[in-house]
Amino acid sequence: MWPLMQTTDLIGAIHIPKDGQTLPGETAEAMAKGAKDGGVSIFTGIKVTGIRQRKGAVTGVSTNRGDIECEVVVNCGGMWAREIGLMCGVSVPLHAAEHMYLVTNPMGIPEGIRSLRDPDEQIYFRRDQQEEGALLMGGFESEAKPWGMEGIPNDFSFSLLEPDWEHFKVFWESAVYRVPAMKEAGINRFYVSAESFTPDNRYILGEAPELTNFFVAAGLNSTGIAAGAGTGRAIAEWIVEGHPTMDLTEVDIRRFHGFQNGSKYLHDRVVESVGTLYGMHWPHLQYETARGVRRSPVHDRLAARHASFGAVAGWERPNWYASQGTKPRYEYSFGRQNWFTNSAEEHHAVRESVGLFDQTSFAKFLLQGRDAEVVMQEICANDVGVPAGRVIYTSMLNPRGGIEADLTVTRLSEDSYMVITGATGERRDYHWIRQSIPNGTQAFLTNVTSAFAVLGVMGPNSREFMSDITSANLSNEAFPFLSSQEIEIGHAVVRATRITYVGELGWELYIPVEFATHVYDTLVSKGEEHGLRHAGFHSMESLRIEKGYRAWGVDLTDQDTPVEAGLRFAIAFDKAAEFKGKLALRRQIKQGVKKRLAMFTLDDPDPLLLGDEPIYRNGEIAGRITSGSYGHTIGRSVGMGYVEDEAGVNGEYIRSGKYEIEIKSDRFEAGGSLRPPYDPEGKNVHS
Repeated sequence: MWPLMQTTDLIGAIHIPKDGQTLPGETAEAMAKGAKDGGVSIFTGIKVTGIRQRKGAVTGVSTNRGDIECEVVVNCGGMWAREIGLMCGVSVPLHAAEHMYLVTNPMGIPEGIRSLRDPDEQIYFRRDQQEEGALLMGGFESEAKPWGMEGIPNDFSFSLLEPDWEHFKVFWESAVYRVPAMKEAGINRFYVSAESFTPDNRYILGEAPELTNFFVAAGLNSTGIAAGAGTGRAIAEWIVEGHPTMDLTEVDIRRFHGFQNGSKYLHDRVVESVGTLYGMHWPHLQYETARGVRRSPVHDRLAARHASFGAVAGWERPNWYASQGTKPRYEYSFGRQNWFTNSAEEHHAVRESVGLFDQTSFAKFLLQGRDAEVVMQEICANDVGVPAGRVIYTSMLNPRGGIEADLTVTRLSEDSYMVITGATGERRDYHWIRQSIPNGTQAFLTNVTSAFAVLGVMGPNSREFMSDITSANLSNEAFPFLSSQEIEIGHAVVRATRITYVGELGWELYIPVEFATHVYDTLVSKGEEHGLRHAGFHSMESLRIEKGYRAWGVDLTDQDTPVEAGLRFAIAFDKAAEFKGKLALRRQIKQGVKKRLAMFTLDDPDPLLLGDEPIYRNGEIAGRITSGSYGHTIGRSVGMGYVEDEAGVNGEYIRSGKYEIEIKSDRFEAGGSLRPPYDPEGKNVHS
């Protein structure tokens, strides 16, 4: 298939039978013709000078040839998409970088030969479609060269940059090793162009949270010709239907925050993000550029305890703690990574004693006003009409019953609620709540994420430990599960909320940032007496999966309903308010569901579940693992995943199946259940 390729060092390869190539320009012209035949008008050579808006919604586009009135605008500006977004206050985080490639002299490359990719060396080869028999070769360097820091000229389209052979020669050396005939053929042309990349190397799609009916389809990260058609379809369906018709969580524009649109942040990150296109996608891989952006007040104290940090939504979060004398750095693999034992010890400490988590990255909102309860009852699927000091776990649903947000709501007073959600959902959930507040309603949403640090004290010994540092009555009777009170710790007053994401007795402490270090030091000063151990988010992940706690964005998306996800207990069908999605859920319950989230435990204690592994039921593919981790308490891997069947899925269907999970091409027997393997009755949580 590739007779010119040097193969003596290869262990294996992947063949893509339907792989092919096309000339992007001709493909675009063909699509344009099809659009015109369908009644679309296309105008070129026109400069957009502004995006017109009124009352937070698009009304038109201003150009150097006049204004255009419209109801919807789609920003497909490529490298210029960020600049177009800035015209109307919309963040579109992407930055241009140089992309280098060359074309050899003719060397007998036949028509129809497949594209060749060598990800280890981050290079690709394909037959050049302009020079007969020639080979085109390019690469995506691990340390790329940002471009366009002074702005991208309006007339730059199809222009080239100055060649930089010194930067590219490492690719040439790798290329002539893989295809030795290239050296003899020689180089005909050497090109340097520019392409734009996003901070996480994923697309930017969807309606901008800052401006209604302003959609973005950009940041395709050098895969535009492959992804363009699908991207166009996804955006078109979103506009027509009023919502995404597939799970677009990973590419949704609302995952980004305003600071990620900063020019310095983008410049520093694009140096690394270009290389991730071909780089190995290791489990738990951490970006190393543009780090340290958002830090907890106790960050330096955790670093002194050898915390290894990961970045989520810009937050530096401790993922695990290194042992004394070892460096808190990742050593990546698809097996047990170097932190596995450390995280296991943290996991056991939380299960058996008490652990301390830094959860400051939680997003925190205040909804206040005379109509706060009315608004929350219409947005939330659960009943939030509770006394002050009560905590409610709830979903926020779309009209189809899909889960737009998964969070907790704490009633602070008659006219005030605190909403707590995950770091990744901060911008998305804030936008969803804000747009759900009816005009004229006396209810006001404020993002107070930066005002509070959060420390989690979790484990069977947490009550005993906390009682040693506060005079508050922490008994089960005085401080029951899902309640929240202000208590004193040291010289500070903090909000203590009895809740858990790890399946044990525990409290989350919401601390005004100016008191955070004082409270932390007070906790640590008494910690050694009670066996307190610092724990990171890797152990939180293994703890929550053992207990069957869902995570939004992986186990829950806007394409999944609470009925399918096993969260009917958090739906208040009997409350007076007609919350969004209620009718859709009633229909689904009546008709039955075609998929159901189930728990899986491997019989073999050795393999690791990481997520996205295929689920087989009775020998047939039935779904995939959405969340997976090693369950240190039960001594084997645990995962969650949806089991699907067009004929319908219920509890008996789940229980009656014989399951296997495929890991690295091998199938491992697994038990399937609707109940978590750890503490299914929740006795530890309520004790």
